[in-house]
Amino acid sequence: MSDLRFQMVDRAFRKRPVEVAVPEERPSEYFAKKVFNREKMARYLSPEVYEKMVDVTDNGARLDRAVADAVADGMLRWARENGVTHYTHWFQPLTEGTAEKHDAFIEHDGKGGLIEDFSGKMLAQQEPDASSFPSGGIRSTFEARGYSAWDPTSPVFIIDDTLVIPTIFISYSGESLDYKAPLLRSLKAVDKAATAVCHYFDPQVRKVTSNLGWEQEYFLVDESLFCARPDLLLTGRTLMGHDSAKNQQMDDHYFGAIPERVAAFMKDLEIRALELGIPCKTRHNEVAPNQFEMAPIFEDTNLAVDHNMLLMSLMKRVARRHGFRVLLHEKPFAGINGSGKHNNWSLSTDTGVLLHAPGKTPVQNLRFAVFVVETLVAVWKHNGLLKASIMSANNAHRLGANEAPPAIISSFLGSQLTELLDHIEASDREDLFRLDGKQGLTLDIPQIPELLIDNTDRNRTSPFAFTGNRFEFRAVGSEANCASAMITLNTAVAEALTDFKERVDARIPVVSDKLADTAHSAAFHAIIDVLREDIRACKPIRFDGNGYSDAWKEEAARRGLDTETSCPVIFDRYLDPESIRMFESMGVMSRSELQARNEVKWDIYTKKIQIEARVLGDLSMNHIIPVATRYQSQLLSNVEKMRSVFPPEKASALSGRNLLLIEEIAERTAEIEKQVEELVEARKVANRIAEARERAVAYHDTVAPMLESIRHQIDKLELIVDDACWPLPKYRELLFLR
Repeated sequence: MSDLRFQMVDRAFRKRPVEVAVPEERPSEYFAKKVFNREKMARYLSPEVYEKMVDVTDNGARLDRAVADAVADGMLRWARENGVTHYTHWFQPLTEGTAEKHDAFIEHDGKGGLIEDFSGKMLAQQEPDASSFPSGGIRSTFEARGYSAWDPTSPVFIIDDTLVIPTIFISYSGESLDYKAPLLRSLKAVDKAATAVCHYFDPQVRKVTSNLGWEQEYFLVDESLFCARPDLLLTGRTLMGHDSAKNQQMDDHYFGAIPERVAAFMKDLEIRALELGIPCKTRHNEVAPNQFEMAPIFEDTNLAVDHNMLLMSLMKRVARRHGFRVLLHEKPFAGINGSGKHNNWSLSTDTGVLLHAPGKTPVQNLRFAVFVVETLVAVWKHNGLLKASIMSANNAHRLGANEAPPAIISSFLGSQLTELLDHIEASDREDLFRLDGKQGLTLDIPQIPELLIDNTDRNRTSPFAFTGNRFEFRAVGSEANCASAMITLNTAVAEALTDFKERVDARIPVVSDKLADTAHSAAFHAIIDVLREDIRACKPIRFDGNGYSDAWKEEAARRGLDTETSCPVIFDRYLDPESIRMFESMGVMSRSELQARNEVKWDIYTKKIQIEARVLGDLSMNHIIPVATRYQSQLLSNVEKMRSVFPPEKASALSGRNLLLIEEIAERTAEIEKQVEELVEARKVANRIAEARERAVAYHDTVAPMLESIRHQIDKLELIVDDACWPLPKYRELLFLR
C-alpha cells in the first residue's frame, strides 16, 4: 500500500482505548446534573415562581416578564456555581443542524468596571442574523433581523462554560425559520384533537402528549483513515470504493461483543449524555461492520427532538476524543446497511393511559381501535407527504435496500390487529355489542383483552409498523432532524382525529358529558359506524408483506399510494392542496412557510449533489487517474524488459496478463476522464436553471446518475491497480479496524 495509507492504517492499528473517568455516583444520581430541570427550579426559584413555571410548562400558561426575570436570576446563580460564563440561544434552523451565538454575562457597571447580569429579556429573546440562515425567500439578504425565543418546555442545560437555552427561531415578520416552532404547533394541534376524542371514553382527560423514542444508528471509523478520505471528509460518504470480500454477510457483527475502543467511546458518551438529561437506555453493535446504535427511553416529542439534536453534536465531540469520527450519513458505504433513526411514536394522556395500547375493558379497547385506525387514516391520506418529510439526498441512497424500508409508505399491523380491524369492519353493529344488565356494553371480540405488547412479528421492510403499543416510523434517516417527520405525523393525526370527532358528533342526537358511560349506546354506535368507515377507507395503507418486491410496487400504485422515487419531485407533496389545507387548518404552517421550506429543500438537495460531483471529479483527476497511469507505466516497463530478455513469442506469452491490464487501465481511465468532463458540463447546464425545483430535478436526473457511472469505473480500477499504489483507505480497512 502507499506510504501514506500504510501510516494511516498502522496508526489505527496501534490505538488503544481512551481511559474514561467514571463518576463515583450511580447514573440515576448524576442524571440531569447539568440541566435546569424541576429539581433545580425548586432549589433556585421561590415557591411562587416555581408554581408559575410549572403552569407554563404543563398547561401553556403565559409567561410574564416578572416571572422571566425571577427565573433568569435563579438560572444565573446556578450557572455561576457551575463555572458558567456565557449563555446562548440554541435553535434548529433549516440547515438540519443546530445554531448558537454565545454572549457573556457581562454589562458595564457605570463605574468603569463590569458586572454579571442576566435578565428575563436576555433569557426570553435574542437576535441572530436571519439573513445568514436558509429562509426560502421569506427574508431578503438585506433583511437581517430574526428572533430566537425561549421554549420553557425544554429545560436549559450547560455545555462547557455556556448556559444553553433551547429556543424557536422566527423571522422579523413572524414566519418560522426553524423546526421547533412548527413542531410545537403540531404538538398543540394533536393535543387538542386527541383530548376531544378521549372525552368520548374518559371526560377526565385534560391533556394528550405526543411521545417519541428514537433509535440513533451511526458508523465509527478511525480518525486517521477518515482524514485520508476526502470524500468522507467533505460529503460524509464514500463516493468510491469496492466492497470488501467480507462485509456483513456472516451476520457476525449484529449484537456482537462491542470492541474495546468502541465500548470506551460509548461509556464516555453515555456519561455525558446522562448528565445532560438524555435518558440513554440501549447500546449495541448494528448489522453492518463498524455500525452501532444508541437509544433512549421515550420522552415528550419536543424534548426528545432536542435531545437527539444534542446527542448527535455530542457524539461528534466525544468520538474525536477517542480517535474516531462519527458517520451519521444515511449511506456512507455502498453494499451494506445504511443508518436510520427509527422514530417510535405514540400518544398518552395526563391520566396515564397510552392511547395506542390495548386495554382490559371493552371501552378501553374501543378507544385503542379508534386511535390506531385514525393514525392509519392520517398515514393513508398523507402517505406522500410523510415520505417527503423523511426524504433527502442522503436518505434516498438508503431507502429500499439492506433492511431500510422502501420509498413507499405503508403500515404493517401484524395478524392479530389485522384480524381485529377486519372483524370490526365485517360485523354488523348488533353483532359487536350486546346489553348485559348492569354490566353495560360488552365488546364481543374475546381476543382483545389478551392483546399484548409484541403480540406479532416484526416487518423490517415496513416504513410505519405497529409494534404493540406504538408505531415505529422506520423510514427516518440517521442524520435527519426528527422534527420534520414528527411535524407531519402529529399534524396529520390531529386532522384525522378532528374529522373523526366531527362525523361522530353529527350522528349523536344529544351530546352528553357522560359519553364514556356505556349505557349511552347511541354515542358508541356512532363511534363504531364512523370507525368502520375509516377502517374501509384506509385499507390501502395496510400491507404486511415484503416491501422490497416488485409486485408490491405495482400493487401500491394500484392502491393509489405514492410511488415516486425522485427526491426533488417527492418534495412537491408539501405544496399539494390537501397538504396546505391540513397544515393551515391545524394552525401549524402557512402556505408561505411551506413554500419557503420547499425552496430550502430543493436548494439543499442541489448543493449536496453538486458538492459530491465536484469532490468525485477532483478525486478522479487528481488521485485515481494519476495512480492508475503510474501503475500502467510500471506494467509497460515490465513488458519492455520482458521483450528485451526473452524471445518475442515467449515474451508475448509471459507478458500477456500485463498487456491486458495495460489495455483495461487505458480504457477505464479514458472513460473516467470523458465522464468527468460530461459531469462538469451537466453541472453547468443545471446551474443555469433559475427555478430551484427545476434545478434540483436536473441534478437528480442528469448529474446524480453520472456519479454512479464514474464510481463503477474507479471501483474496477481498485481491483487491478497494485495495492501498494492505491492512495485511499479501502473498505476492508475503514470497516474492520478498531
